[in-house]
Amino acid sequence: MQPRDYGYRMPPEWERHERTFIAWPVRESMVYPDAYDAVCAGYAELARAIAEFEPVTVLVNPDDAEQVQRLLPDERIAVLTVPHNDAWLRDNGPTFVRDPDGRLAGVNWKFNAWGGKYAPWDLDDAVAPAVLEAYGIRRFDAPLVMEGGSFHTDGEGTVLTTEECLLNPNRNPHLTREEIEGYLCGFLGAEKVIWLERGLAGDETDGHVDNVACFAAPGKVLMQVCSDPRDENYAITQENLRRLREARDARGRAIEVVPIEQPPAAYCGDQRLTLSYLNFYFVNGGLIVPLFGGNAAETDAAALRVLRETFPGRRIRPIDGMAVIREGGNVHCITQQMPVGRR
Repeated sequence: MQPRDYGYRMPPEWERHERTFIAWPVRESMVYPDAYDAVCAGYAELARAIAEFEPVTVLVNPDDAEQVQRLLPDERIAVLTVPHNDAWLRDNGPTFVRDPDGRLAGVNWKFNAWGGKYAPWDLDDAVAPAVLEAYGIRRFDAPLVMEGGSFHTDGEGTVLTTEECLLNPNRNPHLTREEIEGYLCGFLGAEKVIWLERGLAGDETDGHVDNVACFAAPGKVLMQVCSDPRDENYAITQENLRRLREARDARGRAIEVVPIEQPPAAYCGDQRLTLSYLNFYFVNGGLIVPLFGGNAAETDAAALRVLRETFPGRRIRPIDGMAVIREGGNVHCITQQMPVGRR
């Protein structure tokens, strides 16, 4: 039996949260361990920004508990000791679902560190069960590798994802497209998957959709686009735009697409950084949005205009989008929302 069989569904991220979870960085797993202090400062900035809107729980390794408590002396920020290898909680944390009576449950996906790219990941694969046990929440174990950043839902039966990630043979080579789609819908309480083709250039996650497109409301999708035909993201975003504009959601609606122009390309050495305004995070009454500064000032301002027009009832809270991006992700990748519900 899957969560959908019991009436569970994943609420859209814009519904009210009880709290947000993040996990504290681990120096040994970082691409640039010399930047550990700077990355921790970025995580602390994010935790404080979220705490302006809702409670935050920071998962820490045992040796980091005292340091984090000193760094974040805020009554709205709690510390929970959960051993982990890496700090991208969107991908290895639980995905929360809720039934019609308001009872919460959590999906425990299998985790293999983005197709086995990074090791070890055994502690990360055990994070979701530990969080659910700590909060006394029912657990559903999903029989497939999946990361939370690889899908978005509108809460009304439609899931958005990419073929590049979910159909990658480094995740679930024993499953067909139809089987993967069936599990995804069954565990999220959905009926339809809209498949985009690829993620943005430089994305080490094999094309997570949370850098590409996300639901702003049922039937309405924000999408980061590229207007420069010389940029490798141009062909990627044009194909994804085509698919979205031809799609219908689970309710039969055409998709309204709201474009946001990408920031200028940025690199760390030869590696393109995956800068995305859509790697934002919904909080209660607000939106935490990464901005990139420097030569991205113009696109930063344009992105803010689009987001303010799209979400007029929310306070847009900018944050330094360059603080942790060299490590491979941003605001949405770091966070995991726990919706309001009963235990």
